[in-house]
Amino acid sequence: MRDHMARALGAATVLYSAAIMIRPRWLAGPCGLAETDGSVSAATAVLVRAIGARDTALGAAIVFAPTPAARRTALWCRAAADLSDAVLFGAAQQDPARRAKIAAVAGGWAALNAAAAQSLTGRPHS
Repeated sequence: MRDHMARALGAATVLYSAAIMIRPRWLAGPCGLAETDGSVSAATAVLVRAIGARDTALGAAIVFAPTPAARRTALWCRAAADLSDAVLFGAAQQDPARRAKIAAVAGGWAALNAAAAQSLTGRPHS
């Protein structure tokens, strides 16, 4: 069952990451990177799409990893990426409420992926 949960996290990552590559404002807005009218500059769209591409690759690695050890590694990489997002995007915010929200969401995903990786350590896999 733990393996299925890890794969579900990977699949959710792929879906959300593909979505933000199509609609960068879905990430830019909550992160405070959108313009005041809600639009997203070309430079911000490139940044968001790069993050989406990174996370799509990480999510696919989680889903399709051939061994539990490979899946653990992909989950730890995803957790590290989310933690860096929490720190970097949060630190860029002037608004404490927005900073807290970014830290909670990205930090929460980091914790979920770390917990999934830890759950695969030294245990039978399904």
